[in-house]
Amino acid sequence: MTAQEHQVCLLLGSNIQPEKNLALGVDLLRSKAKIVRCSSVWETPAVGSSGPNFLNLALLVTTSLDAGKFKEGVIRPLEMHLGRVRSTDKNAPRTIDIDIILFDNQLLDPNLWRFAHRAVPVAEILPDIQSDQGDLLSDIASRLAETTQIRLKLNLLISHLN
Repeated sequence: MTAQEHQVCLLLGSNIQPEKNLALGVDLLRSKAKIVRCSSVWETPAVGSSGPNFLNLALLVTTSLDAGKFKEGVIRPLEMHLGRVRSTDKNAPRTIDIDIILFDNQLLDPNLWRFAHRAVPVAEILPDIQSDQGDLLSDIASRLAETTQIRLKLNLLISHLN
């Protein structure tokens, strides 16, 4: 009997050596889950602080772990391995931040609908997700991108994934 496979949408972000740390994060995740899709890399100013700009990307992965075990057994150790330091300032610069946005199509991060740095990369790999009001994520991401400084970065990870 095979374990049930769960579909997980992750958002990875970094503003300390971001190109290096995002690539390492993707590599480490590949050893723990199957990567199905990867967005482009997007650059945005830090939210809630004056720290360096963030690079963000979204991944669609599959895993046999439930959400709690995936977070505690994969994400947290990976963040620690890459030097993530958690402090009282939740907006402090970081080597890596990995958030579960959706787990088996269940939204776990309502900020997806509020911030371009979340919506734009996720919309690239899952454009047809609908809000409770019926709006498509692709439409919301486009609107957020018009009012946010967000730009596509040369993506070194796409070739890195193949």
